[in-house]
Amino acid sequence: MRLSAFVANTIMIKNDLFLKALKGETVQRPPVWMMRQAGRYLPEFRALRDKYDFFTRCETPELAAEITVQPIRRIAPDAAILFSDILVVPRAMGIHVELKDNLGPIIPNPIRTMEQVNQVYVPDVNETLGYVFDAVKLTKEMLNDEVPLIGFAGSPWTIFCYAVEGKGSKSFDTAKGFCFSNPVAAHTLLQKITDTTILYLKEKVKSGVNAVQIFDSWGGMLSPVDYQEFSWKYINQIIEELAKVTPVIVFGKGCWFALNEMGKSKASALGVDWTCSARNARYLSGGNITLQGNFDPSRLLSPIPTIKKMVHEMIDEFGKDKYIVNLGHGILPNIPVDHAKAFIDAVKEYGN
Repeated sequence: MRLSAFVANTIMIKNDLFLKALKGETVQRPPVWMMRQAGRYLPEFRALRDKYDFFTRCETPELAAEITVQPIRRIAPDAAILFSDILVVPRAMGIHVELKDNLGPIIPNPIRTMEQVNQVYVPDVNETLGYVFDAVKLTKEMLNDEVPLIGFAGSPWTIFCYAVEGKGSKSFDTAKGFCFSNPVAAHTLLQKITDTTILYLKEKVKSGVNAVQIFDSWGGMLSPVDYQEFSWKYINQIIEELAKVTPVIVFGKGCWFALNEMGKSKASALGVDWTCSARNARYLSGGNITLQGNFDPSRLLSPIPTIKKMVHEMIDEFGKDKYIVNLGHGILPNIPVDHAKAFIDAVKEYGN
């Protein structure tokens, strides 16, 4: 009898707190990890960054795996998240993406017409993104079943924002304008991104990740009505497909207004940013789903005793069960390593 990917991928994990929290089980303490924990605040990461450009690090399985496990060795969170980037997906779809120092991602030829949308394709993910799946397999070997491994993707709307805007933005007015002035083209592109993301995440699960997270970084740019049309309905397609094989976490920055709808989905957990209180998040999401978050990343610059006190208060507010301790967004590059470790340690000390 064949085990499902869901069961096979979780059966041997030594520290399974994270997986228990995703199932809503009672735990002694909540699990903890940090968004962008494999990253710029670690000196060993910066050493590799100085030697290899960004996409070389993403596309070289040995480098991606090494970067993924660096924080496990250094600060010992309860889960690893694969080092990669949300923009590997549009690159695989024929959209040229560059990463420029101090500017972030640049799409030299942003998508502004139906003709351009028609040139974007849903790829064979094994051909175009095989390096990610190789990185998953290699990372699993290096983790040796100590902690679970999380795979991730950007939400279709967030990928769409970069593809149409051509760069980062404070408001993504061009991307929004394209949706409102050319909705057929916009929905066609969003569906192609959705289809690719489903194929991509399913293959990550086959390769060994224990859960997936969808990052909707720019969902909060939309009104509640427009969010339903241009973001949530596509995220929910991904949830519907992936929930059959793995736990799914959805993190929408600034999307507190959608927590009620999200709470009715098949997602296993919802990420919350620091602008939404624990009480409101529990209320808006219906009170039954696991929540993840929501420490302000800048707060890691506080003195260590303050960090520990605030983390314990945060756990008290959310409750220890159906809760995963995390930041409300990615860790900042200027956070001292001992402050990041204090955040993790505070959770491990909770209740002692």
